[in-house]
Amino acid sequence: MKGPKRIAVIILAGLFVYLSLYTWNLRTGHLDALSSYTGLDVSGAILRPGIWVTDQIGDFWMRYIYLVGLKQENDDLKGQAAELRRENMLLHSQARSAERLEDLLKFTPPDQWEYFGARVIAHRMGPAGALDTIAVDKGSSADVEDDMPAVSLKGVVGRVLRTGAATSTILLLTDPNSRIAVIGAEHRSPAMLAGQGYGKQLILRYINQNAPIEPNELLLSSGLSGIFPKGLPVARVTRIQRSDISLFLTVMAEPLVDMAGLEEILLLKRTPGKLPDETPVSEEGADGAADQ
Repeated sequence: MKGPKRIAVIILAGLFVYLSLYTWNLRTGHLDALSSYTGLDVSGAILRPGIWVTDQIGDFWMRYIYLVGLKQENDDLKGQAAELRRENMLLHSQARSAERLEDLLKFTPPDQWEYFGARVIAHRMGPAGALDTIAVDKGSSADVEDDMPAVSLKGVVGRVLRTGAATSTILLLTDPNSRIAVIGAEHRSPAMLAGQGYGKQLILRYINQNAPIEPNELLLSSGLSGIFPKGLPVARVTRIQRSDISLFLTVMAEPLVDMAGLEEILLLKRTPGKLPDETPVSEEGADGAADQ
């Protein structure tokens, strides 16, 4: 069979099958029902991946927004925690400062002396410093004068070296230019205490070989120099060395005050008035003495 005839036979067979199915569907309606079911299945198969993709994108977007909000909240909480830590450190520092100031108020000055506090604002110690000094926030406007004694609750710190209008420089006990007349608290041996530089021990000069002095003996200001009042604790003896070729002992001592840890000090000022050992004379006694 040639080609055109074969095609004609196939078309006629197809028309026959179609018409047969069409006629059968008109009587029964089975093909319409089948097409409705299969159409829904095909539509569902096509739409289901799109719905899944949409759900996934929506979930991802919601999680992303949630994570962004969570990160922002976390950053805010971290900032608040850091701020609370700073406030806690500040309050702790203020509490410690208040305790130190409260202790300073308990200081009892020697007779004929008064005191006022000053805050340390700078340190100049060690090899880089020409002098072992500290700077305080009180100057001539607060009646600070040169050579005023500077002390802490533990002992002598030094003396005022220079004064400005609002600040002053304190020459520390450890500076090589520092000299303080001292006396032993137990054996009362007099000496001159000198500094040897920051981080080094103090040295006592001009102590006779036979002078009584012992290690750990407390050294007090003798008051002979006229700058420091008598009886202030200054240092403690650490080592005593005798020599056959010297007339004096070699005595080392350490200051009672940690110079590097100073934050507040007390400045002592001599007050005018009667001397501690003076006794007041009544008018009656004065008149009697005049009559005699």
